[in-house]
Amino acid sequence: MDISSFRREYLKSGLEHDDLLASPVEQFSLWFNQAKDTDIQDPNAMILSTVSKDGQPSQRAVLLKYFDKDGFVFFTNKGSQKVREIEGNPKVNLHFAWLELERQISIAGVATPISITESARYFMSRPRNSQIAAWVSNQSSAISSRNLLMQKFKEMKQKFSNGDVPLPSFWGGYRVSPSSIEFWQGRENRLHDRFLYTAAESGWQIERLAP
Repeated sequence: MDISSFRREYLKSGLEHDDLLASPVEQFSLWFNQAKDTDIQDPNAMILSTVSKDGQPSQRAVLLKYFDKDGFVFFTNKGSQKVREIEGNPKVNLHFAWLELERQISIAGVATPISITESARYFMSRPRNSQIAAWVSNQSSAISSRNLLMQKFKEMKQKFSNGDVPLPSFWGGYRVSPSSIEFWQGRENRLHDRFLYTAAESGWQIERLAP
């Protein structure tokens, strides 16, 4: 199959410096709400990139659960590959690709664990079966079969049949505090609009990047 001819022009919109808000989190919020109001599935899906001790990058899709001026929060099993790599190198990257809007956002920053209280607050808001599933999966470890996974799920469902499901000690949230955020808007002839916010002592510096 020849895929070299797969291409289209990006004509939906443009982005100018005067369009940008002073804070990249406010700009992200604006774009996120616009993505949410379209037919994009899972607008909060983002690619989380980490790097292993030997320098091997890895990526996976995770869900952004909330964000504020302090950063962007996701939740995971603390024994997962992503967390092991974050513990060795907390510098990560988040990437949103809203291709229906011809937009991308790239966030570079440092990931740190949030408090148990904050994790518990979100955990209790999850559907009950999702709470139980957090107890079942030893994420990123090898398993012999799906049947074994489902059997453990049934066992945990029975164990927690009465009362609330407690927060697992090995599950929680991480906040990515941004050092830079790039906003990318597709344009005609591949002459895309790119603006990079970089943290500085005086606030956020904004510069246009060549496409």
